[in-house]
Amino acid sequence: MQHGTRDEEHQQDEQHHEHHGQGHDDGHADHSAHAGHTGHAAHSPAPVGWAMAARATLHCLTGCAIGEILGMVIGTALGWSNAGTMVLAIVLAFFFGYTLTLRSVLKAGVDVRTAFRVALAADTLSIAVMELIDNGVIALWPGAMDAQLADALFWGALALSLAVAFVVTTPVNKWMIARGKGHAVVHRYHH
Repeated sequence: MQHGTRDEEHQQDEQHHEHHGQGHDDGHADHSAHAGHTGHAAHSPAPVGWAMAARATLHCLTGCAIGEILGMVIGTALGWSNAGTMVLAIVLAFFFGYTLTLRSVLKAGVDVRTAFRVALAADTLSIAVMELIDNGVIALWPGAMDAQLADALFWGALALSLAVAFVVTTPVNKWMIARGKGHAVVHRYHH
């Protein structure tokens, strides 16, 4: 077996970069010649698995749950109507859902305006589905809307409604991520 000198290897490497450098300048148009490059694996989309969708949903659920629980507790403690309590819970769920995403995108060094757009694109449908399911379960559960903070029904219905919302929203997130939407938008800003 014959081994080339370092100079020959360096010259071959330079020729390779000169030959393939043009593809990098025009937006990575030709990846067929880059099959041997391990660093280019990130350009091919990874298959979207249930674990990825579940993590995105859990991220969304965290913000929604904070807002939902806080809204329900505040509205119930203040004796608000069921509708007023539910509206407060939904508003706070969106607020905290967006806030968690904003925080992670801002950490990536993105400006506030872009981060806000990313949060809207990433979370709006997910939070909307989650809130529809969550509040639907609570509204349809007999007596749940009238339960007080000291009642097991209040906390049980809230916990179950969030669990059902997670189960229903996970396939929605999987579908969105597979199409480059939802939390796929957020992942573009994580290096």
